[in-house]
Amino acid sequence: MLWPFPLVGTLPSWVILVITLIDLVIRVLALGIIPGNRRPTTAMAWLLGIFFMPALGVVLFLLFGNFRLSRRRRAQQEAVNTRIRAGTSELAAVESRYNGSEWVASAAELNKTLGSLPMVDGNSVDLLPGYPDSIKAMAAAAREAKTFINAEFYILSSDHVTNDLLTALEDAAERGVEVRLLFDHLGTLRIKGYRKLIKRLKASKIRWRPMLPLRPVHGQWRRPDLRNHRKIMVIDGEVAFTGSQNLIEPSYNNPRHRKVGRQWVELMTCMRGPIVTTLNVVFATDWLSETDESLEHQLAHRSGHYGEVTAQVVPSGPGFITENNLRLFNTLIYSAQHKLSICSPYFVPDDSLLYAVTTAAQRGVDVELFVSEKGDQFLVHHAQQSYYEALLEAGVRIHLYKAPFVLHAKHFTVDDEVAVLGSSNMDMRSFSLNLEVSVMMLGEDIVQRIRAVEDTYRGISRELKLEDWRKRPMGVKYVDNVARLTATLQ
Repeated sequence: MLWPFPLVGTLPSWVILVITLIDLVIRVLALGIIPGNRRPTTAMAWLLGIFFMPALGVVLFLLFGNFRLSRRRRAQQEAVNTRIRAGTSELAAVESRYNGSEWVASAAELNKTLGSLPMVDGNSVDLLPGYPDSIKAMAAAAREAKTFINAEFYILSSDHVTNDLLTALEDAAERGVEVRLLFDHLGTLRIKGYRKLIKRLKASKIRWRPMLPLRPVHGQWRRPDLRNHRKIMVIDGEVAFTGSQNLIEPSYNNPRHRKVGRQWVELMTCMRGPIVTTLNVVFATDWLSETDESLEHQLAHRSGHYGEVTAQVVPSGPGFITENNLRLFNTLIYSAQHKLSICSPYFVPDDSLLYAVTTAAQRGVDVELFVSEKGDQFLVHHAQQSYYEALLEAGVRIHLYKAPFVLHAKHFTVDDEVAVLGSSNMDMRSFSLNLEVSVMMLGEDIVQRIRAVEDTYRGISRELKLEDWRKRPMGVKYVDNVARLTATLQ
């Protein structure tokens, strides 16, 4: 019922009848509305919530049930995609003529169909596996900037680690470089020192905007947990950085994390070559969405040979009508023949991805998964643990990166041919709710270099065994299963 039962006896019979009818109407309407364009598991979770708590369930659904961006933002995304498609005839000089494995070419065609961005040859890729290395590299590149710097990160902080980079951005803006900076509004707002950051940005010549701002008073409203989770920096169209790292010190400015020695472990890349322009397309789309300013003049595709890596950018998120990252991940995992290594801090797969991973292991592929021994998010970590038994039974080897560190890097490798790295986790939030960016990279060299990083993870991790996992306390198993249910509320 809509109202607490103790109140029922104090109400007139006609009021009780009206409440009963409203309750019935809510349930009947929910059955026909909620399953539309949602995964069955997601729809069932919402229906259970509404059937058990109709009033509260409806309120929560109205707040969190719409996973789409506004019509304006979706129209802008499609307009950018259309312009990119219209210009594909001019990309002959940079679009890859890849003639390797057919399944790789098929994945590249899928990416182009969904995200409109071509696969390009001639790129160099340097891996930056640590906070000091990546921040130092980005700051150095910013100091060399001549025309523009475009940066967007989920979380931005002004602290002792990021100060060098922020100073480099401020100095660049002072000398006439066009510096544009985007950060997720709620993702950054919750970090200690937000007011200090905003004061610093206002005092600079940097052009900045919060992404997906949630300000109901100013008419800016959307589902509160839609987030722009991308991490991109582009300098002069010549060099770009992307990966898993936010611009914040490795303990996230949290005294509790520092007390126990908890730090985030990341993997970033520094890229040169035609791939830089396609990463800049993603930034330009987000800048257009937040400011209505077009950066098409920055997006001329540049030829040139910087290295041997063939690469393709894959944007995804609510701005697209399809789950680009999930479709790519499933395609590549089903194509694996020998070895599949996955690193994801939040591994909460939908049924399709779970089947892809377990099927790979069951058909003889060597499958391993790197995750944190102890996660930083209670519900997400327990939801992740609810999948361990099925994975282990299928033959997937799970490596637990030892606490107190949080393995936050996001990448996977397939055989000796493909590596994917970016901002996307392998969870339902990253597939449906977050704006993400991934880069698919081809070639044995880049695969082996990422696997060398994974080797360091393996040395720090302990392997989880099925017999040990089955002995976990019943209370832990119960919490895991409840958390798994909440993870489907998309």
